Order: sequence, then structure tokens, then C-alpha cells
Amino acid sequence: MNNSIKVLLDNIEKIIVGKRPVLEQLVTALLCDGHVLIEDVPGVGKTQIVGALARSVNGIFHRIQFTPDVMPSDVMGFSMFNPSTREFEYREGAAMCNFLLADEINRTSPKTQSSLLEIMEEFQVTVDRKTYSLPRPFMVLATQNPVECFGTYPLPEAQMDRFFLKLTIGYPGREGEMVILDRFGSSNPAPALESVASTSDILDLQEQAKRVRIEPELKEYIIDIVEETRKSPDVILGVSPRGSLNLYRAAKAWAFIKGRDYVVPDDIQQMAVPVLAHRIIMGSGAKMKNVTAADVVLGCIKNVKVPVL
Repeated sequence: MNNSIKVLLDNIEKIIVGKRPVLEQLVTALLCDGHVLIEDVPGVGKTQIVGALARSVNGIFHRIQFTPDVMPSDVMGFSMFNPSTREFEYREGAAMCNFLLADEINRTSPKTQSSLLEIMEEFQVTVDRKTYSLPRPFMVLATQNPVECFGTYPLPEAQMDRFFLKLTIGYPGREGEMVILDRFGSSNPAPALESVASTSDILDLQEQAKRVRIEPELKEYIIDIVEETRKSPDVILGVSPRGSLNLYRAAKAWAFIKGRDYVVPDDIQQMAVPVLAHRIIMGSGAKMKNVTAADVVLGCIKNVKVPVL
């Protein structure tokens, strides 16, 4: 494993117990300049995992708790009239940072949710016809609770497609939960977590991940998997071209994390579900058969022939 990545992961694990694979996927998104949607039940560490990542990197971390009364200007910023200069001046919103935690994103209105579209795609905000670039690296990490429906606004398909990965943390094992009791029983060590990387370190790692080699046969393998999702009888809408591009980037970053400068088929298979599943719109009959989007992706991987390099 790349040593810089190992140091970063080990530091986050001081707070997040027993979830190394999830942390590796989170860092994969970071290396790809991607955004992450974390969907899970309350109390499993969704907010903690984002805070631990942000504190491990010496960048700017902002958290905004999405509720129905949050306005787009709270996210993007706004112009305010300055009587002394007699001019309108830009006041920064929560998005002007390196790591933006959009907590419970499905609790705010679609109008406010849509304010993130330009931010996530173009890494900028436009206020009163003026455009302001966001600091780099920049990453939106959103959380939502899958079991709640009252007072929530599901993200539209176009916005789901903006997220590089969709992750689930899951409950810890018995031993892991014992460690949590010992470590967090009397105090919360998260605020004291020290940074182990700078923003310039992350930008350098991103450039290194881009240089990982991927053979033409593996590019075709990615396209074959994506095309297979569009043919499934359980699917209304398959994976978009943005999905195939993100799987390509994720496979390279995953290989880099594992200490290789080339991609193998296993890298693509490892990242296929978190990158592709949330981009698929399932048919009504699929729910009756208890078939999920993740099942569709795994089925596509099984059906597509693995290239021999």
C-alpha cells in the first residue's frame, strides 16, 4: 500500500473502528476529486467518518445541517451591500472550503439541494452573475438516513449521478463495538485528532493516481459492464457515461492505494458496486423480486467476460 495513504488511513482509524474497506473507498473518492454519499442508519458513524477525514487533512472543514429552512444562499453565499464602499460584496457560504459535510441532505428542499449541482460538477459557485472558484481539493460528503421518509426530499436522479460513490458503513462487529466502548466511553477523541497530510499532499497524490496505467482491454471491460446494466430487465435506466468514466478513475485510484502503478480486473470489480449502483433506476418489478441495484451490478460483473492480460 502507498505509504502516504496508509498514514492517512491509520489516522482516521483512531476514530473509526473496524471499517478499513469503507475508509479505503472514501480515500479513493478523495484521490479522484469525487463526492461521496453515505447512506446508513443513525449512530453508525456517518458524521464521525467525515470529520475524521477532514481533520486528518490540514484543510478547511465546514458542516451544514440540512433542514427545510436552509436556503441556497447558506450554501453558495450571497451579496451584501456595504454602506461604506457603496458596493455589493460577496459573503462566503458553507461551500467555500475543502471538505463540505452536507448532513442529512435529504431533509432540505429540492431548491437547496440543487444549489449543490454547480458546486459538485464545476467546483465553483455563481452568485449575482459572478463566479467564485472553490479551494482545491474540494469534496462534498453528504449523509442521509435510508429508513426515514417523513419530512424528507429524495435526491433526484441527476444529483445522485453527481456523487462519485455511495457508501454504507454498517454495524461494527462485536469486537469492534467493544473497542468503541473503551475508546469513546469516557470522552470523544475526535476533536483532538491531528492532521497527517496537507492539501498540497492530497493534490500531489491525485496527480500520482492519474498516472496509473490501464490497458485498452480493461477500458473495454468497464464499458462492457456499464452496457450490461442497460440491458437488465430489472432496470429502467442503466448507468450513464459519467458512471463509466468514474469507474475508470476509481479503478486507477484503487490500484494506486494498493501500491500498484497499473490496473487489474479486480480493481474494477472492487469499485463497481459503490461507483455504479446508485446510478441505476430499478423497475417496479425488481422490488417485488427483492432485487437491488447492487445485485444488478454484481450480476453484470458475473456475466461479462474478464479480459486476459
